[in-house]
Amino acid sequence: MIIRETDQTFILIEQHEHARMSAEFMRYLKPHYFINETYTDSVLFAIEQHDCGWKLFDRQPFWNDKKQAPYSFIDFPLLPKLVLYKQGIDQVERKDPYAALLCSEHYTRFVKKHDVDEVKQYVKTEHVRFKRIVDRLPNFNKDLFTMHYSLLQFADNLSLFICLSEPGATQEHIHPFFRSGIPTPSAFQDLSEKHIQVEWQNNHTIVLRKFPFTQPIQVTLSYKVVLKSDIAMNGLIETYVKTPNKTLDINIQSI
Repeated sequence: MIIRETDQTFILIEQHEHARMSAEFMRYLKPHYFINETYTDSVLFAIEQHDCGWKLFDRQPFWNDKKQAPYSFIDFPLLPKLVLYKQGIDQVERKDPYAALLCSEHYTRFVKKHDVDEVKQYVKTEHVRFKRIVDRLPNFNKDLFTMHYSLLQFADNLSLFICLSEPGATQEHIHPFFRSGIPTPSAFQDLSEKHIQVEWQNNHTIVLRKFPFTQPIQVTLSYKVVLKSDIAMNGLIETYVKTPNKTLDINIQSI
């Protein structure tokens, strides 16, 4: 779950919704950034499905009793994360093995910094998966894969920029993850800058100083605004389930 907090509410965005939105705008990426069109559909599928393991967890969100707030993807306990990560990659692999490689790389990078036995076993298992899939793919190219993975990272980051900041936020109120901009993916070989600058122009528009898309884009984000008073009265799960979805239309443009 992606979470923002106000005095009276929590704004909750399901992980899979954030991933769906990221694929929505990446379909407008300039085609040459995919490098090899053979894998374009696989890269887009990985972007769209990279958080699918969170689906059931986010439908009934967990309460962090220490912080008195719902768990977010940032502070969600590590060991259950390993379960949902593996479940998600398994689902992706059944439909697209190359996309599963990208998702596996994504999660392995997240967790391998943790020096615990369960993580070591998870990383070992994913390395076995990686080798098994690569051995079955004709002409697998590690450098091309690295650039494709950088597109997944870019999509994830741009979507998180949208989700983690209040619409229309000024630069000083942007989430710390993105104060310097979004890291430039290695697939954007024509850009020398280390970061792509992105900012809110108004409550419905973000602008990028280096625009990698073929045209201005409009995407839609679904979210819930959950009252803290309702959680105190009825609990988090019941309140979340009963709270209706809201939507926000967001324009993505060049400066």
